[in-house]
Amino acid sequence: MMHIVATAGHVDHGKSRLVRRLTGMEPDRWAEERRRGMTIDLGFAWTSLDSGERVAFVDVPGHERFIGNMLAGLGPAPAVLVVVAADEGWREQSEEHLEAVNALGLRHGVLVVTRSDLADPAPALAQARERVARSSLGACEALAVSAETGEGIDELRSALRRLVARLPEPDHGARVRLWVDRTFTIPGAGTVVTGTLGEGSLRVGDALELGRRPVRVRGLQSLGEDHDAVPARARVAVNLRSTPVDAVGRGDVLVTPHAWHWTREVDACLHGCVAADLPGELTAHVGSGSWTARVRPLGDGFVRLRLPEPLPLQAGDRLILRDPGRRAVLAGATVLDVDPPALRRRGAAARRAGDL
Repeated sequence: MMHIVATAGHVDHGKSRLVRRLTGMEPDRWAEERRRGMTIDLGFAWTSLDSGERVAFVDVPGHERFIGNMLAGLGPAPAVLVVVAADEGWREQSEEHLEAVNALGLRHGVLVVTRSDLADPAPALAQARERVARSSLGACEALAVSAETGEGIDELRSALRRLVARLPEPDHGARVRLWVDRTFTIPGAGTVVTGTLGEGSLRVGDALELGRRPVRVRGLQSLGEDHDAVPARARVAVNLRSTPVDAVGRGDVLVTPHAWHWTREVDACLHGCVAADLPGELTAHVGSGSWTARVRPLGDGFVRLRLPEPLPLQAGDRLILRDPGRRAVLAGATVLDVDPPALRRRGAAARRAGDL
């Protein structure tokens, strides 16, 4: 069984180095990342636990300029590894990343204080525990490690085993919705897209929709191995037949044909703010993508979001709402209705809030 865990934490707090120590793999894919010693885009690596289960890490950038990339990796993940450095403690992006975790309502995670060989980890551990306890993660397991010396790594692997044991089982028979987070070409094979398959199963030969265009699965890989079929939950690479690479990108979505309602308007419940505090236009993050959305308040706790293009959304989906100007997470939102009624009469918005 495979499990997906995203990292979160301030820039240069050792997320990639920790993943490297756990997996023996290099998560930074670009030469510039390795030259600068800073993650810019999403990285991927995996390991096997003593239980035989495999954990695939989505390693996200910590710098504030790459928060969009970070959210693309965090959005589809069911669990998170919150990383704080012992010699620096809680910092700006520690808080912003935790706000994103909270906006998504993630309840499964481990808090790790790294670089314990450089400073006493106790103060950073106590501070981070207090911050994380106020989020959706609550009082999650916390420990200190050193990726340099290896101290605490065995304990972290045990904590990861306990973490994945608590994750809910995916529905292998559910309809597919794969948010694309990476696109590339392979000579002789064509276009390949990658993403986190949260539910359902994929098979070679499957007919899918990319957006609302028909496509067919030519080949499948997961964790570097070819497969005829891949069940959720998994990191998966999908080779698409007769699909130009410039026709698909991050934020696009592969779905089971005719199984999803595509919508440009949703009514949603807010978490973390009231509707009056939101600007009229903001950035909505869902899955691996982001879109500019117009906001119509429906009462203190509810909003109608209008998107620039139809998306395959369902009730219960979680969105992150950000102010791109201030680079701040404003709130989380839970989709309540993907086919909301028109609001034409005076007072209709308030009445609609009462119905939600």
